[in-house]
Amino acid sequence: MSTNQFFEKKGPFPLREIIKIIGCNGSFSQKSDFKIYGFESLDSASNNDMTFLNSSKYQELSLKTKAAACITSPNLSQYLPKQCIKIDVKNVLFAVTQVARMFYPKADVDFPDEDLSKSDEVINLYPNVKFGKNVLIGKNVKIGKNSHIASNSIIESNVNIGENCIIGSFVMIKNSLISNNVYIQDGSKIGVKGFGFIPNKNKNIRTPHVGKVILEEGVEIGANSTIDRGSLVNTIIGKNTFLDNQVHVAHNVQIGKNCMIAGQVGFAGSSTLGDNVVIGGQAGISGHLNIGSNVKIGGGSGVVNDIPDNQRVMGYPAIPLKKFIKQRNENEK
Repeated sequence: MSTNQFFEKKGPFPLREIIKIIGCNGSFSQKSDFKIYGFESLDSASNNDMTFLNSSKYQELSLKTKAAACITSPNLSQYLPKQCIKIDVKNVLFAVTQVARMFYPKADVDFPDEDLSKSDEVINLYPNVKFGKNVLIGKNVKIGKNSHIASNSIIESNVNIGENCIIGSFVMIKNSLISNNVYIQDGSKIGVKGFGFIPNKNKNIRTPHVGKVILEEGVEIGANSTIDRGSLVNTIIGKNTFLDNQVHVAHNVQIGKNCMIAGQVGFAGSSTLGDNVVIGGQAGISGHLNIGSNVKIGGGSGVVNDIPDNQRVMGYPAIPLKKFIKQRNENEK
């Protein structure tokens, strides 16, 4: 069970109450009074929490989960520990959304922060920070010494910003923890709600996002970039990684250390990158992929499969660079 500094959390809830809302197969009469204290990812759930499993791709994590109960489908139950209560449902993601809303009823919409103050009204709280004009600061914001916040930026409640950071103009930061020596250029939006929806023919359903954005030390974010907060896990940009202008990082993406991401690259949700990855401009990375360390991806590529360490790829779909060049040369004959 974890705490969340950005979203009010409800609960605990008896298992029977959760089951009643989501509906499921099987009988849980002997365990119906068991209290569920939180809704967490497979690897962070404790023995009082509920989690979910929607793909066999995560079977390694699911076999090790400590969760008391797991929402899943009948064909995936085999990948869960014996002590975990299996809750089989027809639509896992729909059930996940319902449970997440029980615990975090205000996390499916980014409500405006109504506790903002002008920086000159709270400047005594930040004696070693420089502010431009028209900066707005929320409650319980922490900003380290020698940091600069440029004009017309908004830092919402409970955000942490480290020392020696530079935050450009017209930047919005919410639901984020920012380490020392981070540079965020003008117009970027950090910690906004991810693009999470459950398709429904009558009305699409928003998925709550209760994760954070974590920018590790020395990260640089280019102008007009957007980094979505995680749904249950955090979106993380690793130490000394640089993002160019107009890069989009979707929910739950985790990027390693010392990566270089050129302009207009887009990451779909829940993909991971290793260390020292270089990606050329306008490349697209599909969701739920694992990109290894020391990988180089050519500009304009479309990555739709996992890439092992030390590979160089290009094209759509992205293939090994030598194969791409060979195919191109053959087509030009």
